[in-house]
Amino acid sequence: MAKPMTKEEIHAFIMEGTRTGKIATVRKSGHPHVVPIWFIMDGDDLIFTTMNTSVKAKNMERDDRICISVDEDKPMYTFVKIDGTVEFMDVTAEERVKWATEIARRYMGDDKAEEYGKRNGVPEEHVVRVRPTKLFGLKDLAE
Repeated sequence: MAKPMTKEEIHAFIMEGTRTGKIATVRKSGHPHVVPIWFIMDGDDLIFTTMNTSVKAKNMERDDRICISVDEDKPMYTFVKIDGTVEFMDVTAEERVKWATEIARRYMGDDKAEEYGKRNGVPEEHVVRVRPTKLFGLKDLAE
């Protein structure tokens, strides 16, 4: 029997290991656009980077609404859905590299964090803050 998750359980779940987020944005045509992202949390907010020419960046520039799904693809199955709004953070070059490095540390480990932080912390990269407006999570779906 599926069980709702608390806010604390949601935060712990989405930051466990290297789970990716799948973000949904709205294309100009109104069609959905869903892609995976690497992210970290900053308090209650999620932080990720994206190239300023990407489809998701263009979509978010036009419409700041976003939906993110994070799931566990093995029994007993768990998922979290986050509705929110995005803000393109006004950061210095050093701050951009810092955020990119912290995100890379989660997914690539300490050994490669600096390398990926520099690669993903370039001026063409946006640092995006997602401010959740609604959190929903269910655990043990297959129990």
